Amino acid sequence: MDRNIRTVDDVLKLLDGLFARDADRWTADAAEWWDGFYADRDKPVPFFVAKPDENLVSYAERGLITPGRALDLGCGPGRNALHLASLGWEVDAVDLSPQAIAWAEERAREAGAEGAGVRFHCADAFALTCFAAGEQSMGSEVSDPDLYRESRLHGGLAYTPESLRWIFSDGLTEIELRRMHDEPPESPAFGEAFLWAGLFRRDAEIQ
Repeated sequence: MDRNIRTVDDVLKLLDGLFARDADRWTADAAEWWDGFYADRDKPVPFFVAKPDENLVSYAERGLITPGRALDLGCGPGRNALHLASLGWEVDAVDLSPQAIAWAEERAREAGAEGAGVRFHCADAFALTCFAAGEQSMGSEVSDPDLYRESRLHGGLAYTPESLRWIFSDGLTEIELRRMHDEPPESPAFGEAFLWAGLFRRDAEIQ
């Protein structure tokens, strides 16, 4: 596995050697695909649940993060954005899919949180979908060139701890990097061990 795209120059160098006309899953042209993904709210997609990630809950409970401003890229139906807003954060949540944003806004209304610290934006944003590599992985472990050549996520992108540390190595300090904890259905938080949970801070923010 060669997961080494970190900078704009890395992306441009890769694209100089590869070009796939249908590789638009991460561009505005892919909104229709993602709308189809979010259209059936009853299908068994783990992160369709209306509860936040267990690592996010853990960070807040341990004081590793404190209310401020947050940017939630690829927010989907808004579960993490709404949780942060409930803790006093000012959140801008972005997703490519109008269906996802409509669902997130509906959840905000149902929670009485509409306009209360969270703003949902339907827009194009580049974000890594971070799955753990290895035996429990649901994500693709193909190299970056093969990923772009095939233009298929295979359920997500798989990462090793080492590749994540390298990607975030410019001016960021690792606070915690681990697999998410599996959470039972009755838990108030969402957790699946095939996902990585990582918290990094800019060096200037470390006191």
